[in-house]
Amino acid sequence: MDWNHYRFLSLWSLPARPAAVYAVLERPEDYPRWWPQVRAVTRLDGTTGVLTIRSLLPYDMTFTARETRRDPAAGVLEVAVSGDIEGWARWTVTAHGPGTLARYEQEVDVRKLLLRRLAVPGRLVFRANHRLMMRSGRRGLVRLLEAV
Repeated sequence: MDWNHYRFLSLWSLPARPAAVYAVLERPEDYPRWWPQVRAVTRLDGTTGVLTIRSLLPYDMTFTARETRRDPAAGVLEVAVSGDIEGWARWTVTAHGPGTLARYEQEVDVRKLLLRRLAVPGRLVFRANHRLMMRSGRRGLVRLLEAV
């Protein structure tokens, strides 16, 4: 087992139409406004940006995200990431009852030295930290969607 390899899946049930959810998710530069753990997003060009995130644990992670797929008809947004983490992340937005199901998938290898050194003893804590970040992101997105 590679202790520095992670796969994450989060499912968010949201109270808005898929097009409205997609429109928010396709603008990562606005994420810090509604997702507290996304500390900064700096656009480098139309398809690439640098993100800094920090959840409950006292460390930042900075990585470059480069768009690899943008398909509004299929509800898919996908990026390749490099930096403190390397791999990919994908949103898939679909209709779900009167609202939307946003599926977030991520598969990455940790490159940040401190986290690599703590890989074995910290793995459960790192996974819990990610879950907390995702829960907070969902809450922030729900608040934003309900305010519109």
